[in-house]
Amino acid sequence: MAFSEDLPLIVSILMKMQAAATIPLPFFTSLAAALLPVGAEPSLTIYNHGFAVVRDSVPLDLKAGITEARFSGMTAQAETDSVILRDPTGKVKFQILEQAYRNDPVSSGLMLQLNEGKTIGFEIREPNKPNRSVQGKIIRSGYSVDGQTSQPIIEVDGNLRFSLPGEPLFPALGDDTILNPTLTWTINSAEAAAFDAEIAYVTDGLSWQADYNIVAADKGDMIDMVGWVTFKNQSGTGFKQSKVKLMAGDVNKLQAQPVMPRMKAMAMDMSQMEEAVTGKSFDEFHLYTIARPLTLRDQETKQVEFIRSNGVKAPKIFVYDGATMNYGAWNFFRGEGDYGVPTNKKVWVLREFKNSSENNLGMPLPKGRLRFYSQDDDGSLQFTGENQIDHTPKDETVRVYVGNSFDLVGERRRTVYKVDNANNQLDETFEVKVRNRKKEPVEIRVVEHLTRFDNWEVKEKSADFRKLDNHTIEFPVTLKPDEEKIVTYRVHYSW
Repeated sequence: MAFSEDLPLIVSILMKMQAAATIPLPFFTSLAAALLPVGAEPSLTIYNHGFAVVRDSVPLDLKAGITEARFSGMTAQAETDSVILRDPTGKVKFQILEQAYRNDPVSSGLMLQLNEGKTIGFEIREPNKPNRSVQGKIIRSGYSVDGQTSQPIIEVDGNLRFSLPGEPLFPALGDDTILNPTLTWTINSAEAAAFDAEIAYVTDGLSWQADYNIVAADKGDMIDMVGWVTFKNQSGTGFKQSKVKLMAGDVNKLQAQPVMPRMKAMAMDMSQMEEAVTGKSFDEFHLYTIARPLTLRDQETKQVEFIRSNGVKAPKIFVYDGATMNYGAWNFFRGEGDYGVPTNKKVWVLREFKNSSENNLGMPLPKGRLRFYSQDDDGSLQFTGENQIDHTPKDETVRVYVGNSFDLVGERRRTVYKVDNANNQLDETFEVKVRNRKKEPVEIRVVEHLTRFDNWEVKEKSADFRKLDNHTIEFPVTLKPDEEKIVTYRVHYSW
Protein backbone atom coordinates (compact mmCIF):
# COMPACT_ATOMS: atom_id res chain seq x y z
CA MET A 1 0.00 0.00 0.00
CA ALA A 2 1.38 3.42 -1.00
CA PHE A 3 2.04 5.81 1.84
CA SER A 4 -0.07 8.45 0.08
CA GLU A 5 -3.13 6.23 0.48
CA ASP A 6 -2.69 6.25 4.26
CA LEU A 7 -3.12 10.02 4.62
CA PRO A 8 -6.91 9.94 5.24
CA LEU A 9 -6.34 7.22 7.86
CA ILE A 10 -3.77 9.41 9.58
CA VAL A 11 -6.16 12.38 9.39
CA SER A 12 -8.97 10.33 10.94
CA ILE A 13 -6.73 9.21 13.82
CA LEU A 14 -5.66 12.80 14.44
CA MET A 15 -9.32 13.84 14.36
CA LYS A 16 -10.03 11.48 17.21
CA MET A 17 -7.16 13.01 19.17
CA GLN A 18 -8.41 16.49 18.34
CA ALA A 19 -11.98 15.59 19.39
CA ALA A 20 -10.63 14.38 22.72
CA ALA A 21 -8.89 17.75 23.13
CA THR A 22 -5.50 16.01 22.94
CA ILE A 23 -4.33 18.27 20.10
CA PRO A 24 -5.78 21.55 18.77
CA LEU A 25 -7.47 21.66 15.35
CA PRO A 26 -4.83 23.85 13.62
CA PHE A 27 -2.07 21.50 14.73
CA PHE A 28 -3.90 18.36 13.64
CA THR A 29 -4.63 19.69 10.14
CA SER A 30 -1.09 20.96 9.71
CA LEU A 31 0.42 17.69 10.90
CA ALA A 32 -1.82 15.63 8.61
CA ALA A 33 -0.88 17.80 5.65
CA ALA A 34 2.81 17.60 6.55
CA LEU A 35 2.70 13.83 6.13
CA LEU A 36 2.03 14.19 2.41
CA PRO A 37 4.10 11.89 0.18
CA VAL A 38 6.91 13.09 -2.04
CA GLY A 39 5.75 14.21 -5.45
CA ALA A 40 2.12 14.64 -4.45
CA GLU A 41 -0.27 15.49 -7.27
CA PRO A 42 -3.26 17.85 -6.93
CA SER A 43 -5.86 15.83 -5.07
CA LEU A 44 -8.89 16.02 -2.77
CA THR A 45 -10.18 13.90 0.06
CA ILE A 46 -13.82 14.93 0.50
CA TYR A 47 -15.65 14.03 3.70
CA ASN A 48 -19.39 13.47 3.88
CA HIS A 49 -19.70 16.35 6.36
CA GLY A 50 -19.16 19.19 3.89
CA PHE A 51 -15.40 19.70 4.11
CA ALA A 52 -12.29 18.41 2.36
CA VAL A 53 -8.51 18.15 2.59
CA VAL A 54 -6.98 19.84 -0.48
CA ARG A 55 -3.46 19.01 -1.64
CA ASP A 56 -1.68 20.94 -4.41
CA SER A 57 1.77 22.11 -5.54
CA VAL A 58 3.24 25.61 -5.48
CA PRO A 59 6.33 26.57 -7.55
CA LEU A 60 8.69 28.53 -5.28
CA ASP A 61 11.75 30.46 -6.40
CA LEU A 62 13.43 31.48 -3.16
CA LYS A 63 16.40 33.76 -2.92
CA ALA A 64 18.77 33.90 0.00
CA GLY A 65 17.06 36.06 2.58
CA ILE A 66 13.48 37.33 2.30
CA THR A 67 11.16 36.30 -0.57
CA GLU A 68 7.50 37.17 -1.16
CA ALA A 69 5.52 34.23 -2.61
CA ARG A 70 1.91 33.86 -3.67
CA PHE A 71 -0.57 31.03 -4.28
CA SER A 72 -3.81 32.00 -6.02
CA GLY A 73 -5.44 28.55 -6.10
CA MET A 74 -7.01 28.75 -2.63
CA THR A 75 -10.69 28.18 -1.99
CA ALA A 76 -12.90 30.94 -0.66
CA GLN A 77 -13.72 28.85 2.46
CA ALA A 78 -10.25 27.64 3.38
CA GLU A 79 -9.31 27.18 7.02
CA THR A 80 -6.12 29.16 6.75
CA ASP A 81 -4.82 28.05 10.14
CA SER A 82 -4.70 24.51 8.73
CA VAL A 83 -2.28 25.42 5.93
CA ILE A 84 1.06 23.65 5.68
CA LEU A 85 3.73 24.54 3.10
CA ARG A 86 6.80 22.33 2.76
CA ASP A 87 9.51 20.99 0.49
CA PRO A 88 8.47 17.38 -0.28
CA THR A 89 12.10 16.27 -0.50
CA GLY A 90 12.99 17.80 2.85
CA LYS A 91 16.14 19.35 1.39
CA VAL A 92 15.19 23.03 1.36
CA LYS A 93 15.01 24.69 4.76
CA PHE A 94 12.93 27.83 5.04
CA GLN A 95 10.84 29.73 7.56
CA ILE A 96 7.47 31.40 6.94
CA LEU A 97 7.64 34.76 8.66
CA GLU A 98 4.12 35.84 7.67
CA GLN A 99 1.10 34.34 5.95
CA ALA A 100 -1.78 36.46 4.66
CA TYR A 101 -5.04 35.39 3.05
CA ARG A 102 -7.03 37.60 0.69
CA ASN A 103 -10.54 36.67 -0.37
CA ASP A 104 -11.75 39.79 -2.11
CA PRO A 105 -11.34 38.85 -5.78
CA VAL A 106 -11.77 41.56 -8.36
CA SER A 107 -15.35 42.59 -9.08
CA SER A 108 -17.07 45.72 -10.24
CA GLY A 109 -18.12 46.50 -6.66
CA LEU A 110 -14.61 46.05 -5.30
CA MET A 111 -13.13 48.23 -8.05
CA LEU A 112 -15.64 50.95 -7.21
CA GLN A 113 -14.55 50.74 -3.58
CA LEU A 114 -10.86 50.91 -4.49
CA ASN A 115 -11.56 54.07 -6.50
CA GLU A 116 -13.75 55.87 -3.96
CA GLY A 117 -12.99 59.62 -4.03
CA LYS A 118 -11.62 59.35 -7.57
CA THR A 119 -13.09 60.40 -10.91
CA ILE A 120 -13.39 57.72 -13.58
CA GLY A 121 -15.13 57.36 -16.91
CA PHE A 122 -18.55 55.79 -17.44
CA GLU A 123 -19.61 54.56 -20.88
CA ILE A 124 -23.26 55.21 -21.75
CA ARG A 125 -24.93 52.94 -24.28
CA GLU A 126 -28.30 53.91 -25.73
CA PRO A 127 -30.31 52.28 -28.52
CA ASN A 128 -29.80 53.80 -31.98
CA LYS A 129 -27.21 56.23 -30.61
CA PRO A 130 -23.39 56.16 -30.61
CA ASN A 131 -21.74 55.26 -27.33
CA ARG A 132 -20.54 58.18 -25.25
CA SER A 133 -18.72 58.58 -21.96
CA VAL A 134 -19.06 60.90 -18.98
CA GLN A 135 -16.79 61.56 -16.04
CA GLY A 136 -18.09 60.78 -12.58
CA LYS A 137 -16.63 60.98 -9.09
CA ILE A 138 -17.24 57.94 -6.88
CA ILE A 139 -18.61 59.35 -3.63
CA ARG A 140 -19.74 55.94 -2.28
CA SER A 141 -19.19 52.58 -3.93
CA GLY A 142 -21.99 50.72 -2.14
CA TYR A 143 -19.70 47.68 -1.90
CA SER A 144 -19.14 45.74 1.32
CA VAL A 145 -17.07 42.60 1.87
CA ASP A 146 -19.82 41.10 4.04
CA GLY A 147 -22.31 41.27 1.18
CA GLN A 148 -24.43 44.06 2.72
CA THR A 149 -24.41 46.33 -0.33
CA SER A 150 -26.03 49.75 -0.63
CA GLN A 151 -26.74 52.17 -3.45
CA PRO A 152 -23.65 53.72 -4.99
CA ILE A 153 -23.41 57.53 -5.09
CA ILE A 154 -21.76 59.08 -8.16
CA GLU A 155 -21.23 62.80 -8.75
CA VAL A 156 -21.76 63.78 -12.40
CA ASP A 157 -21.64 67.45 -13.49
CA GLY A 158 -22.10 68.60 -9.90
CA ASN A 159 -25.15 66.40 -9.33
CA LEU A 160 -25.33 63.31 -7.10
CA ARG A 161 -26.76 60.14 -8.63
CA PHE A 162 -27.81 57.10 -6.62
CA SER A 163 -26.95 54.75 -9.47
CA LEU A 164 -24.18 54.23 -11.98
CA PRO A 165 -24.50 56.54 -14.99
CA GLY A 166 -23.11 53.82 -17.26
CA GLU A 167 -20.60 51.00 -17.40
CA PRO A 168 -17.60 52.01 -15.28
CA LEU A 169 -14.20 52.25 -17.01
CA PHE A 170 -11.56 51.46 -14.38
CA PRO A 171 -7.84 52.17 -14.53
CA ALA A 172 -5.40 49.24 -14.76
CA LEU A 173 -5.16 46.86 -11.79
CA GLY A 174 -2.63 47.68 -9.14
CA ASP A 175 -0.12 45.17 -7.79
CA ASP A 176 -2.15 44.77 -4.60
CA THR A 177 -5.32 43.63 -6.39
CA ILE A 178 -6.12 39.92 -6.69
CA LEU A 179 -8.28 37.93 -9.07
CA ASN A 180 -8.84 34.83 -6.89
CA PRO A 181 -8.64 33.91 -3.19
CA THR A 182 -4.92 34.11 -2.55
CA LEU A 183 -2.34 33.19 0.07
CA THR A 184 0.82 35.25 0.30
CA TRP A 185 3.88 34.34 2.30
CA THR A 186 6.93 36.20 3.51
CA ILE A 187 9.59 33.47 3.49
CA ASN A 188 13.07 33.54 4.96
CA SER A 189 15.55 31.14 3.35
CA ALA A 190 19.24 30.65 4.12
CA GLU A 191 20.04 29.99 0.47
CA ALA A 192 18.47 30.34 -2.96
CA ALA A 193 16.34 27.43 -4.14
CA ALA A 194 13.76 26.75 -6.86
CA PHE A 195 11.41 23.80 -6.34
CA ASP A 196 7.79 22.68 -6.33
CA ALA A 197 6.53 22.99 -2.78
CA GLU A 198 3.49 21.17 -1.44
CA ILE A 199 0.52 22.90 0.13
CA ALA A 200 -2.32 21.22 1.98
CA TYR A 201 -5.23 22.63 3.92
CA VAL A 202 -8.78 21.97 5.12
CA THR A 203 -11.66 23.76 3.42
CA ASP A 204 -15.42 23.95 3.67
CA GLY A 205 -17.67 24.10 0.63
CA LEU A 206 -16.92 20.65 -0.82
CA SER A 207 -19.37 17.83 -0.16
CA TRP A 208 -20.60 14.53 -1.50
CA GLN A 209 -23.56 12.26 -0.98
CA ALA A 210 -24.73 8.90 -2.24
CA ASP A 211 -28.01 8.34 -4.05
CA TYR A 212 -29.46 5.01 -5.08
CA ASN A 213 -32.06 4.43 -7.80
CA ILE A 214 -33.86 1.11 -7.52
CA VAL A 215 -36.04 -0.46 -10.21
CA ALA A 216 -38.38 -3.31 -9.30
CA ALA A 217 -41.01 -5.23 -11.20
CA ASP A 218 -44.58 -4.69 -10.09
CA LYS A 219 -44.53 -8.25 -8.75
CA GLY A 220 -41.62 -10.29 -7.48
CA ASP A 221 -38.66 -9.81 -5.15
CA MET A 222 -35.87 -8.83 -7.58
CA ILE A 223 -34.57 -5.29 -7.99
CA ASP A 224 -31.88 -3.52 -10.01
CA MET A 225 -29.80 -0.86 -8.29
CA VAL A 226 -27.77 2.05 -9.66
CA GLY A 227 -25.79 4.17 -7.19
CA TRP A 228 -24.51 7.68 -7.81
CA VAL A 229 -22.03 9.86 -5.96
CA THR A 230 -23.12 13.48 -6.18
CA PHE A 231 -20.41 16.12 -5.71
CA LYS A 232 -21.14 19.75 -4.88
CA ASN A 233 -18.40 22.32 -5.13
CA GLN A 234 -19.30 25.59 -3.43
CA SER A 235 -15.78 26.32 -2.23
CA GLY A 236 -15.20 29.33 -4.48
CA THR A 237 -12.50 27.55 -6.52
CA GLY A 238 -12.55 25.00 -9.32
CA PHE A 239 -10.38 21.89 -9.47
CA LYS A 240 -9.22 20.48 -12.81
CA GLN A 241 -8.40 16.80 -13.34
CA SER A 242 -7.93 16.12 -9.65
CA LYS A 243 -7.52 12.84 -7.86
CA VAL A 244 -10.56 12.47 -5.62
CA LYS A 245 -11.12 10.24 -2.60
CA LEU A 246 -14.23 10.10 -0.45
CA MET A 247 -14.27 9.48 3.28
CA ALA A 248 -17.47 7.94 4.61
CA GLY A 249 -18.30 7.57 8.28
CA ASP A 250 -19.11 9.62 11.34
CA VAL A 251 -15.90 11.64 11.55
CA ASN A 252 -15.91 14.13 14.41
CA LYS A 253 -14.90 17.67 13.51
CA LEU A 254 -15.48 20.91 15.37
CA GLN A 255 -17.86 23.03 13.34
CA ALA A 256 -17.07 26.66 12.69
CA GLN A 257 -19.78 29.29 12.48
CA PRO A 258 -21.62 29.00 9.16
CA VAL A 259 -20.39 31.22 6.30
CA MET A 260 -22.73 33.64 4.73
CA PRO A 261 -29.75 11.98 -12.19
CA ARG A 262 -30.12 9.91 -14.47
CA MET A 263 -31.33 6.26 -14.07
CA LYS A 264 -30.70 3.12 -16.10
CA ALA A 265 -32.04 -0.40 -15.74
CA MET A 266 -30.56 -2.92 -18.16
CA ALA A 267 -28.77 -6.25 -18.11
CA MET A 268 -24.97 -5.81 -18.34
CA ASP A 269 -21.91 -8.02 -18.14
CA MET A 270 -20.27 -6.43 -15.10
CA SER A 271 -17.08 -8.45 -15.60
CA GLN A 272 -16.23 -6.22 -18.55
CA MET A 273 -16.94 -2.96 -16.73
CA GLU A 274 -14.20 -0.80 -15.23
CA GLU A 275 -14.72 -0.10 -11.54
CA ALA A 276 -15.52 3.61 -11.31
CA VAL A 277 -15.16 3.65 -7.52
CA THR A 278 -13.19 1.33 -5.26
CA GLY A 279 -13.40 1.23 -1.50
CA LYS A 280 -11.53 0.00 1.54
CA SER A 281 -11.71 0.28 5.32
CA PHE A 282 -9.74 2.95 7.15
CA ASP A 283 -9.77 2.85 10.94
CA GLU A 284 -13.48 3.23 11.86
CA PHE A 285 -14.33 4.82 8.52
CA HIS A 286 -14.40 3.86 4.86
CA LEU A 287 -12.40 5.38 2.02
CA TYR A 288 -13.58 5.37 -1.61
CA THR A 289 -11.30 6.22 -4.52
CA ILE A 290 -12.65 7.63 -7.78
CA ALA A 291 -10.87 5.80 -10.60
CA ARG A 292 -10.77 8.70 -13.06
CA PRO A 293 -9.50 12.24 -12.39
CA LEU A 294 -12.39 14.66 -11.91
CA THR A 295 -12.87 18.28 -12.85
CA LEU A 296 -15.06 20.01 -10.25
CA ARG A 297 -15.89 23.56 -11.30
CA ASP A 298 -16.94 26.11 -8.74
CA GLN A 299 -20.71 26.06 -8.07
CA GLU A 300 -20.98 22.81 -10.04
CA THR A 301 -22.90 19.66 -9.16
CA LYS A 302 -21.59 16.45 -10.72
CA GLN A 303 -22.56 12.77 -10.53
CA VAL A 304 -20.36 9.70 -10.86
CA GLU A 305 -21.84 6.21 -11.01
CA PHE A 306 -20.28 4.00 -8.34
CA ILE A 307 -22.44 0.88 -8.20
CA ARG A 308 -24.63 -1.00 -10.69
CA SER A 309 -26.19 -4.27 -9.59
CA ASN A 310 -28.84 -6.40 -11.23
CA GLY A 311 -30.87 -9.24 -9.77
CA VAL A 312 -30.72 -8.15 -6.12
CA LYS A 313 -33.19 -10.07 -3.98
CA ALA A 314 -35.22 -7.55 -1.99
CA PRO A 315 -38.60 -8.92 -0.90
CA LYS A 316 -41.45 -6.69 0.17
CA ILE A 317 -42.40 -6.80 3.84
CA PHE A 318 -45.82 -5.69 5.07
CA VAL A 319 -46.01 -4.47 8.68
CA TYR A 320 -49.05 -3.35 10.63
CA ASP A 321 -48.00 -1.37 13.69
CA GLY A 322 -51.42 -0.23 14.79
CA ALA A 323 -50.33 1.71 17.87
CA THR A 324 -48.37 4.32 15.92
CA MET A 325 -49.38 7.00 13.44
CA ASN A 326 -46.16 7.06 11.41
CA TYR A 327 -43.33 4.70 10.65
CA GLY A 328 -40.86 4.65 13.54
CA ALA A 329 -42.92 6.96 15.76
CA TRP A 330 -43.67 6.16 19.42
CA ASN A 331 -44.63 9.26 21.33
CA PHE A 332 -47.06 8.20 24.06
CA PHE A 333 -46.63 8.53 27.81
CA ARG A 334 -46.72 5.16 29.52
CA GLY A 335 -48.24 6.54 32.70
CA GLU A 336 -51.47 7.56 30.96
CA GLY A 337 -54.48 5.27 30.69
CA ASP A 338 -54.66 5.76 26.92
CA TYR A 339 -50.94 5.01 26.50
CA GLY A 340 -50.59 2.86 23.36
CA VAL A 341 -54.30 3.01 22.50
CA PRO A 342 -54.47 5.53 19.58
CA THR A 343 -54.54 3.54 16.38
CA ASN A 344 -54.28 3.83 12.60
CA LYS A 345 -55.26 1.71 9.60
CA LYS A 346 -52.08 2.00 7.54
CA VAL A 347 -50.00 -1.06 6.68
CA TRP A 348 -46.38 -0.18 5.94
CA VAL A 349 -44.53 -1.41 2.87
CA LEU A 350 -40.82 -2.10 3.39
CA ARG A 351 -38.07 -3.50 1.18
CA GLU A 352 -35.33 -5.62 2.69
CA PHE A 353 -32.08 -6.79 1.09
CA LYS A 354 -28.77 -8.16 2.27
CA ASN A 355 -25.66 -6.28 1.21
CA SER A 356 -23.70 -9.39 0.26
CA SER A 357 -21.80 -10.66 -2.76
CA GLU A 358 -24.19 -13.61 -2.93
CA ASN A 359 -26.96 -11.04 -3.42
CA ASN A 360 -25.02 -9.25 -6.20
CA LEU A 361 -23.94 -6.45 -3.84
CA GLY A 362 -21.26 -6.68 -1.13
CA MET A 363 -19.74 -3.19 -1.42
CA PRO A 364 -19.91 -1.07 1.76
CA LEU A 365 -22.74 1.36 1.05
CA PRO A 366 -22.39 4.97 2.22
CA LYS A 367 -25.46 6.58 3.67
CA GLY A 368 -27.78 8.23 1.20
CA ARG A 369 -31.21 8.37 -0.36
CA LEU A 370 -32.91 5.39 -2.01
CA ARG A 371 -35.49 6.10 -4.70
CA PHE A 372 -37.78 3.27 -5.71
CA TYR A 373 -39.29 2.85 -9.16
CA SER A 374 -41.71 0.10 -10.15
CA GLN A 375 -41.92 -1.23 -13.69
CA ASP A 376 -45.42 -1.53 -15.09
CA ASP A 377 -46.65 -4.20 -17.51
CA ASP A 378 -45.91 -1.92 -20.47
CA GLY A 379 -42.33 -1.35 -19.25
CA SER A 380 -42.86 2.21 -18.02
CA LEU A 381 -41.34 3.24 -14.69
CA GLN A 382 -43.34 4.81 -11.89
CA PHE A 383 -41.91 6.41 -8.76
CA THR A 384 -43.12 4.45 -5.70
CA GLY A 385 -41.28 5.98 -2.72
CA GLU A 386 -37.96 6.96 -1.21
CA ASN A 387 -36.12 6.92 2.08
CA GLN A 388 -32.66 7.18 3.62
CA ILE A 389 -30.22 4.45 4.59
CA ASP A 390 -27.32 4.80 7.00
CA HIS A 391 -23.75 3.64 6.36
CA THR A 392 -24.15 -0.09 5.74
CA PRO A 393 -21.16 -2.47 5.97
CA LYS A 394 -20.76 -5.53 3.80
CA ASP A 395 -23.03 -8.49 4.69
CA GLU A 396 -25.44 -6.35 6.73
CA THR A 397 -29.18 -6.18 6.00
CA VAL A 398 -30.95 -3.03 4.84
CA ARG A 399 -34.65 -2.54 5.60
CA VAL A 400 -36.28 0.53 4.08
CA TYR A 401 -39.78 1.95 4.52
CA VAL A 402 -41.15 3.06 1.14
CA GLY A 403 -44.79 3.90 1.87
CA ASN A 404 -48.19 2.54 2.88
CA SER A 405 -50.13 -0.20 1.12
CA PHE A 406 -53.33 0.79 -0.66
CA ASP A 407 -54.96 -2.67 -0.53
CA LEU A 408 -53.99 -3.81 2.96
CA VAL A 409 -55.88 -2.49 5.97
CA GLY A 410 -55.55 -2.90 9.72
CA GLU A 411 -57.70 -2.07 12.72
CA ARG A 412 -56.72 -2.17 16.38
CA ARG A 413 -58.70 -1.61 19.57
CA ARG A 414 -58.32 -2.24 23.27
CA THR A 415 -61.09 -4.40 24.72
CA VAL A 416 -59.97 -4.75 28.37
CA TYR A 417 -58.09 -2.37 30.68
CA LYS A 418 -57.90 -3.41 34.35
CA VAL A 419 -55.61 -1.87 36.98
CA ASP A 420 -54.92 -3.39 40.39
CA ASN A 421 -52.98 -0.68 42.23
CA ALA A 422 -53.07 -2.59 45.51
CA ASN A 423 -51.04 -5.41 44.01
CA ASN A 424 -49.17 -3.30 41.41
CA GLN A 425 -50.70 -5.12 38.46
CA LEU A 426 -52.34 -4.18 35.16
CA ASP A 427 -54.03 -6.25 32.45
CA GLU A 428 -54.81 -5.16 28.91
CA THR A 429 -56.44 -7.03 26.05
CA PHE A 430 -56.20 -5.96 22.41
CA GLU A 431 -57.94 -7.04 19.24
CA VAL A 432 -56.20 -6.50 15.90
CA LYS A 433 -57.90 -7.05 12.52
CA VAL A 434 -56.02 -7.17 9.22
CA ARG A 435 -57.60 -7.45 5.76
CA ASN A 436 -56.16 -8.27 2.35
CA ARG A 437 -57.84 -6.63 -0.65
CA LYS A 438 -55.15 -7.75 -3.08
CA LYS A 439 -55.58 -10.45 -5.72
CA GLU A 440 -52.72 -12.51 -4.28
CA PRO A 441 -51.96 -13.87 -0.80
CA VAL A 442 -49.72 -11.84 1.51
CA GLU A 443 -48.16 -12.04 4.95
CA ILE A 444 -48.68 -9.11 7.28
CA ARG A 445 -46.48 -8.80 10.33
CA VAL A 446 -48.62 -7.48 13.17
CA VAL A 447 -46.30 -5.63 15.57
CA GLU A 448 -47.31 -4.83 19.15
CA HIS A 449 -45.35 -2.74 21.67
CA LEU A 450 -45.53 -3.91 25.29
CA THR A 451 -43.81 -0.87 26.73
CA ARG A 452 -46.09 0.19 29.55
CA PHE A 453 -43.83 -1.47 32.16
CA ASP A 454 -40.66 -3.56 32.00
CA ASN A 455 -42.21 -6.67 33.58
CA TRP A 456 -44.83 -8.20 31.30
CA GLU A 457 -46.23 -11.57 30.26
CA VAL A 458 -48.65 -12.51 27.49
CA LYS A 459 -51.29 -14.60 29.32
CA GLU A 460 -53.62 -15.27 26.40
CA LYS A 461 -53.09 -15.21 22.63
CA SER A 462 -54.97 -16.29 19.51
CA ALA A 463 -51.77 -17.05 17.54
CA ASP A 464 -48.08 -17.58 18.12
CA PHE A 465 -45.78 -14.56 18.11
CA ARG A 466 -42.10 -13.75 17.81
CA LYS A 467 -40.33 -11.65 20.43
CA LEU A 468 -38.36 -8.97 18.59
CA ASP A 469 -36.89 -7.27 21.66
CA ASN A 470 -37.64 -6.73 25.33
CA HIS A 471 -40.78 -4.72 24.58
CA THR A 472 -41.88 -5.76 21.07
CA ILE A 473 -43.68 -8.82 19.75
CA GLU A 474 -44.76 -9.73 16.22
CA PHE A 475 -47.60 -11.95 14.97
CA PRO A 476 -47.07 -13.25 11.41
CA VAL A 477 -50.48 -13.39 9.70
CA THR A 478 -50.96 -14.99 6.27
CA LEU A 479 -54.01 -13.80 4.35
CA LYS A 480 -55.65 -15.06 1.21
CA PRO A 481 -57.19 -12.58 -1.24
CA ASP A 482 -60.15 -10.76 0.38
CA GLU A 483 -59.55 -12.51 3.70
CA GLU A 484 -59.74 -10.95 7.15
CA LYS A 485 -58.10 -12.36 10.29
CA ILE A 486 -58.27 -11.29 13.92
CA VAL A 487 -55.38 -11.43 16.38
CA THR A 488 -56.13 -11.11 20.10
CA TYR A 489 -53.88 -11.20 23.13
CA ARG A 490 -53.89 -10.29 26.82
CA VAL A 491 -50.78 -8.86 28.44
CA HIS A 492 -50.23 -8.82 32.21
CA TYR A 493 -47.94 -6.10 33.69
CA SER A 494 -46.47 -5.95 37.18
CA TRP A 495 -44.27 -3.43 38.95
